[in-house]
Amino acid sequence: MQIEINAKKREAQGTGASRRLRRSGNVPGIVYGGGKDAVNVELNHKELFLQFRHEAFHASILNLNLDGKKEQVLLRDYQMHPVRNEIQHIDFQRVSATEKIHVKVPFHFINAEVAPGVKLAHGIVTHVMTEADVNCLPKNLPEFIEVDLATLEAGHSIHLSELKLPKGVEFVQLAHGEDAAVASIPVPRGGVVAEEGEEEAPAAE
Repeated sequence: MQIEINAKKREAQGTGASRRLRRSGNVPGIVYGGGKDAVNVELNHKELFLQFRHEAFHASILNLNLDGKKEQVLLRDYQMHPVRNEIQHIDFQRVSATEKIHVKVPFHFINAEVAPGVKLAHGIVTHVMTEADVNCLPKNLPEFIEVDLATLEAGHSIHLSELKLPKGVEFVQLAHGEDAAVASIPVPRGGVVAEEGEEEAPAAE
């Protein structure tokens, strides 16, 4: 999925200038990195927010059209208004095709309804993590990572090491020896007792 955003250089700076910019329906921002000077920019809030609300915007290489010149960037930070659903400021980092990047990528959980821990033990899936840091070249960056729960049983967890990643992509935590749990199905309260009761019933007869 290719996402393109338009921006133009912002000449006026300072708190007052940013306030006026927001009142006119624009968002102040900055583009930095890639061995180039940082550039203050402004973006149309309506156009930006249409892209911003999509999950892929937060974990994809974005095509930034800055005054007619295109470059690839990543969303690195943003500030929202404390009350209104409005972007107050946004930061982008330039990326190089030959340099690896660290990005948080969301998990997509599938097959929860057929997991033995849910279907047979009536447990509930707990999402221990909803995203994870990955390390890869920009061309290999996935929009999301799939977590298949089809075989997950009650009392068990799925860890980072069990997930399939695209070629050239690695989990940062796993590279540092931290095989964190991604999802689990706790044993339902009273579940074990109920199973034991079912086994003992024939003997009582």
